[in-house]
Amino acid sequence: MSEHQRPSGAAPRLNTGVAHNARVWNYWIGGWDNYEVDQQVGDQVAGMFPVIRDVARADREFLGRAVRFLVGECGVRQFLDVGTGLPTFDNTHEIAQRIAPDSRIVYVDNDPIVLAHARSLLTSAPEGATDYIDADVHDPETVVRGAADTLDLKRPVAVMMLGILNFVLDMDRAQEIARTLMSAVPSGSYLVLTHPTTDADLGGQGNVDAMRFWNDNATPPITARTREEISTFLDGLEILPPGLVSCARWRPDSDSDSAATVPQFGVVAVKP
Repeated sequence: MSEHQRPSGAAPRLNTGVAHNARVWNYWIGGWDNYEVDQQVGDQVAGMFPVIRDVARADREFLGRAVRFLVGECGVRQFLDVGTGLPTFDNTHEIAQRIAPDSRIVYVDNDPIVLAHARSLLTSAPEGATDYIDADVHDPETVVRGAADTLDLKRPVAVMMLGILNFVLDMDRAQEIARTLMSAVPSGSYLVLTHPTTDADLGGQGNVDAMRFWNDNATPPITARTREEISTFLDGLEILPPGLVSCARWRPDSDSDSAATVPQFGVVAVKP
């Protein structure tokens, strides 16, 4: 086990006066690592767009199903989890190592409060390994260099980007980040992605006003994208069934007819 700290070694600075996505998301899924300002903004957004709490839970459940699928059915043993968020229950390494204890997981985030809790993400099974990199998704080259200390980048890696490219506002830059990360891993690797949408068929119209309020009152700024825009992150990859769908309807544990539709796309794709 290891942990990449900030170069200065300084303690992370937590700004508890402004709502932050990691803490608000934690609040929406029932966690405790949040402050009053996060709860206030979270309640305001949920009042404008009530489905957002369902989105948060569906995204987390998608993570579990995707990791179990990749480990149990695809034989994946390496994960690069970019935009980790605050540790909760059933983190990526816990799910993967429950099935395959030799799994190796690298977490990536640059949120000070996530860094403060990073050690709870480093409780690896003895047969495997976990690592935490303090890095920004806008600098994918640094992410790749750090991941190479723990992962064998000549063997397949599942690149997890759940709810992270929506914080990269520039579309061209978001596409470049996805391409850079996937170009660093070999054939047989996977991209696991979730992303909010404004598409009406998923009920995403309410995201417009809710995100406008968020961007005026919280950090970091966020954007939603259409199905067509999100699909460009998958260029050159083979999308696995059931395709680019509401994350709640991606291989649901229950009958898909009863699974709720939330305005958050989910997809798993493999690099040929």
